[in-house]
Amino acid sequence: MLRALYDKTLEWSAHRHATWILALVAFTESSFFLIPPDVLLIPMVLAARTRWFRLALICTIASVLGGVFGYFIGAFLFEEIGQPILEFYHAADKFAQVKALYNENGAWIVFTAGFSPIPYKIFTIASGVTGLDMAPFIIASAIGRGARFFLVAILLWKYGEPIRAFIEKRLGLLTLLFCALLVAGVIVLKFVT
Repeated sequence: MLRALYDKTLEWSAHRHATWILALVAFTESSFFLIPPDVLLIPMVLAARTRWFRLALICTIASVLGGVFGYFIGAFLFEEIGQPILEFYHAADKFAQVKALYNENGAWIVFTAGFSPIPYKIFTIASGVTGLDMAPFIIASAIGRGARFFLVAILLWKYGEPIRAFIEKRLGLLTLLFCALLVAGVIVLKFVT
């Protein structure tokens, strides 16, 4: 089923309304959809490399707006919608652990989830449930999601098709490594200052 959904999403990248579909996938992925917008962004940038900036910007804005929707699911509809989504992803236990960290590190957590391959939707919902202040949530989301989508688009613009295989195979590992270094840096700064 997941492979069929992935293949269908790739098909959408060639549709005449692909930009709108990209925005819709980016929006929904931030709150409940399974397939990340990178699956559309990659072939769309490869098909029109001069549009890399516009496509990454659309992806970022729609994703942040979807994150705000996820925030509202957590804040107002957690029992009805949020809890079943977390249970679907087998993330209820992780959610309980993450909730405790939000009081101190919410913006950093949202940024890390936005940039990394960690399911961002879990953290948008968690932000609403825990009542994370909306301004840091939006700023962290915009920076994290923007960094992710612009990095992919810039690499594709500069290197084209050869970078596609590299992105699809190793970006998850590289972003996790980057996030680990970022977290280590924050911890070091916290104890040094």
